[in-house]
Amino acid sequence: MKVNDIVRFLNEVGGGRIVRIDGNTAYVEDGDGFERPVLTRDIVVVAEGGKAQEYERKLDVKTRLVEPDKPAPRPEEPKIVVEETPTGEQLNVVLAYEPKEIKHLSTTTFYATLVNDSNYFLYVTYATRSNEMNGWVTRFHGIVEPNMQVTMDEFGHDDLTEMDRLAVQYVAFKQGKEYKLKNPALVEQKLDTTKFYKLHCFHENEYFDSPVLAIEIVHNDLPAKALTIDSSALEKALREKKREDRPRPRAVERRHEKNDITVVDLHIHELVDTTAGLDSASMLAIQMDKFREVMKANQKNLGHKIVFIHGKGEGVLRKAILDELRRRYPRCAVQDASFQEYGFGATQVTIHQ
Repeated sequence: MKVNDIVRFLNEVGGGRIVRIDGNTAYVEDGDGFERPVLTRDIVVVAEGGKAQEYERKLDVKTRLVEPDKPAPRPEEPKIVVEETPTGEQLNVVLAYEPKEIKHLSTTTFYATLVNDSNYFLYVTYATRSNEMNGWVTRFHGIVEPNMQVTMDEFGHDDLTEMDRLAVQYVAFKQGKEYKLKNPALVEQKLDTTKFYKLHCFHENEYFDSPVLAIEIVHNDLPAKALTIDSSALEKALREKKREDRPRPRAVERRHEKNDITVVDLHIHELVDTTAGLDSASMLAIQMDKFREVMKANQKNLGHKIVFIHGKGEGVLRKAILDELRRRYPRCAVQDASFQEYGFGATQVTIHQ
């Protein structure tokens, strides 16, 4: 310690400038100009003599003597302004695996990205495990903002041995406004890691500029369900199939050349040989996959008409088709198909740009 050093008392509040030192005693001048003798072991230097003036400019007298180390107030974090969309009131969440170098699949690393296509904030946890592991490994947890996507993980081929299964948990909410509650959910899926080595398994996606391996987590508020098959029911179905005298027709698409109309029958028995082991959610997923396949194949055929035969039933499939058309193909014309030709349960779509 030396004269002109700025010091702080260790055993009590206060401090000041050293004006002189006598042995083990320092005389400290406080902010009011009074000298106070203090043992040198009971004070600590907070600014050396050469920097004392700079220190004094930063702190006024009262702050320097009473609370010299008080931190500055933290600035308020800017509020996030959410631009909501009409279709964003329903949750649509996609998990996509994107190769860093798609032309070098055998050596590249991959990004795991979550797309939040909704007006809701999502608190998300993403975890994986292998078939040999008893527990899960968390790879990401945090908040994904509305109508945004976030890269949750980067991994290589060595990590694929621990990724036979994936799990995504989420809680949806809004900030600073009223909103409709959404059920929290856990979506667990089996992950075929051999697809990361096959170029044809990566496809174009509306959310990405390059091909990805996409997994639908939530579609229109409905969390995806893993396909579960009852082995005994499957065995029974195979025995019944062998006893069939003739194969089941699979002509689900046909084109009326005269009117340039494609007709697609989405009845589940036209899409699969047997429904054994399939629940209603799994059958709906198969029907919607066929719908998306046909729409994608015809999206450049301007003016072309497609008739989707979905039947009357409870209207679940029809509603899912109309929701998909509003969200992904808003410019396409939609109407009920001809009752005389297709009955009541059919919808006609005309492709527009």
